[in-house]
Amino acid sequence: MRHVAIRDGVILGAGDLEELRGWGQHRIDDRFADKVLMPGLVEGHCHLQEGALWSHTYVGFFDRMSPEGEMQAGCKTVDEMLAKLAAAEARLDSPDAPLPGWSLDPIYFDNQKITRHQLDAISSTRPIGVMHASGHIMNVNSKALELAGLMRTGINHEGVPLGNDGLPTGELRGPDVMSPVSIHVGFDRDMLSCDEHGMWRFGRLCVRAGVTTATDLAARLPEDAVETLRHVTGNDRYPARIVPLRFHHGVSPEDLIAHVEALAPQSTDKLRLGRIKIVVDGSIQGFTARLRAPGYYNGAPNGLWYIAPEQLAYILEHALRKGIQVHTHTNGDEATQLVLDTMRRVLRKAPARDHRFTLQHCQLADTAQFRQIKELGLCVNLFANHHHYWGDQHYELTVGPERAERMNAAGTAVREGVPFAVHSDAPITPLGPLFTAWCAMNRRTASGRILGEAEKITLDQALRAITLGAAYTLHLDKELGSIETGKRADFAVLEDDPEEMGVERLNETRVWGTVLGGKVFGTCDV
Repeated sequence: MRHVAIRDGVILGAGDLEELRGWGQHRIDDRFADKVLMPGLVEGHCHLQEGALWSHTYVGFFDRMSPEGEMQAGCKTVDEMLAKLAAAEARLDSPDAPLPGWSLDPIYFDNQKITRHQLDAISSTRPIGVMHASGHIMNVNSKALELAGLMRTGINHEGVPLGNDGLPTGELRGPDVMSPVSIHVGFDRDMLSCDEHGMWRFGRLCVRAGVTTATDLAARLPEDAVETLRHVTGNDRYPARIVPLRFHHGVSPEDLIAHVEALAPQSTDKLRLGRIKIVVDGSIQGFTARLRAPGYYNGAPNGLWYIAPEQLAYILEHALRKGIQVHTHTNGDEATQLVLDTMRRVLRKAPARDHRFTLQHCQLADTAQFRQIKELGLCVNLFANHHHYWGDQHYELTVGPERAERMNAAGTAVREGVPFAVHSDAPITPLGPLFTAWCAMNRRTASGRILGEAEKITLDQALRAITLGAAYTLHLDKELGSIETGKRADFAVLEDDPEEMGVERLNETRVWGTVLGGKVFGTCDV
């Protein structure tokens, strides 16, 4: 098709010009005559936090592009990481200002443990905190522990490893122990928050990636944060629709349900409230995910539970009764099985059709679990980027060859008829659905190893996963995800044709910008 007709931000039709003239008087806009339009890309699992983090020091392993288009070099050794933090510390004016860093990935440094002593060598007087790439672990110095009341003996918490001296090593595992420290190390309010400036930077990333709808898949959504979301997304120049989900942590199940019910009526065209996010376990590469036997390939102890089974059951049941959609983080297959078993019980109490509760990540689910997922009416959103960023480590260290071959089993989802999407989980990996689709099709690690030929998907399936598939998991497929009459005039504007780029080169597809509700955004406009 050569033309798309739009009016008031809505698609009237697509096809030949003669077919569309029946809509009445019109004006031809030929700005995209040499471009390719596809449906606006839908990122079904990311975090607005990505925008705010760029105000801090990036210490990830891979080179990474900032919202302004500047490439930040990755840190290839622990010494490089510590030196980058030290350089950032030297630039701080206030002697008491915290030093926050992000995207540390010890698994690339032979899984070395970073200690408070190493960070103390940078500064023992200002608090330092470095968030891991997984978002589930943080390393802090002694000053940060002291400010949070944790620099003492006698702590008995599985998320606070202790050294030979009985004091915390400086590694904090899970939100229970990370949250109280985060406010002292520069992650203001909470680690998931995003201020107004960060939201605009996130918007730039969306335009660069062709994304027109993005989730904020774990937010606490206090009143001031909701006001910021409404204010920023209400600006005509803001280039994305945002779908924030209320995180379960730090609130009772009863209050969680009540809060989400109160949020839903505050939704707008570009801000969709009223969904819940539950986190059941941690991360695989951080060894905090919950795995079934035989456990971790390198013999590491099993991971952490982030919610009690009784609380999980309460939230799922009452959300079903009230028509509230729930997305649930499960990385390990033991965590996935807990959700499947719980869903089976609560659906007997509160039957619901077309609930589309979604398992996020669901990385280690096997074929039997996918059959259960189908039976229970669940969707999955698979973390396909893991193949590139951590596939070699999963093969050699975390879960071993067999399970690494079937991780993020999009091929099985297709065969079993499970509705699915794929995602970046930005800032865990960079926002970029076309790259994520490439990962799902090729399953190629950073070293070039192919993980699981049988789980590869086709180009059509991958493009659907980052458009209509992701929209489906958010109950937004009636208005987003495809170019058809009555849907929002949201488009990704591409310099290259994905079908010509093909399976091997889709990741090289250049993005010109986006169109949101008929309004054009180039990569330099936001």
